[in-house]
Amino acid sequence: MALRRCWRFTGTVPRLLWDSTVLPGTTFPGGRSHVSTFVNMSPGCRNTELVLRRFSSEAPSTDVSYEQLKQLLTARKGAVIDVREPWELREYGVIPGSINVPLGQVDTALQLCPEDFKEKYNGEMPQQTDNIVFTCLAGIRSKNALNTATSLGYKDVQHYPGGWQDWVKNEQN
Repeated sequence: MALRRCWRFTGTVPRLLWDSTVLPGTTFPGGRSHVSTFVNMSPGCRNTELVLRRFSSEAPSTDVSYEQLKQLLTARKGAVIDVREPWELREYGVIPGSINVPLGQVDTALQLCPEDFKEKYNGEMPQQTDNIVFTCLAGIRSKNALNTATSLGYKDVQHYPGGWQDWVKNEQN
């Protein structure tokens, strides 16, 4: 279908959307996102070009690799919170530089004032804009802690899916 008029969007479409030029007749492979197309033509244009706007309900990846976690700890550019129970830390070990906040206390801990957090958990309380990486034994509880922090308004939260088990394996190599 050819359009003879040139249309110009006046900036009403948010810039956060992903744009990609698609030729007429091109098929978009099925995915987990909702897709709609618009005709986008600038004044003086000769050809119709379809602009694909992708609306996705998927969140960006929240997983951190061993290398990324190691860099974060070295640079001290965020907080690493281990959500295992204290007895697990004594029995298995601790990732150096991490703060222990058991999973059952994450909700209340992230709502404390910074002084109370430091006194109770022996570490600086992360701000809502700080990078926070949650870790546990194998990545299950850290994912729950990530969801809790997100619900409290923390923006840059991730988790280390390999947990302590992956850390030890990588440290031994």
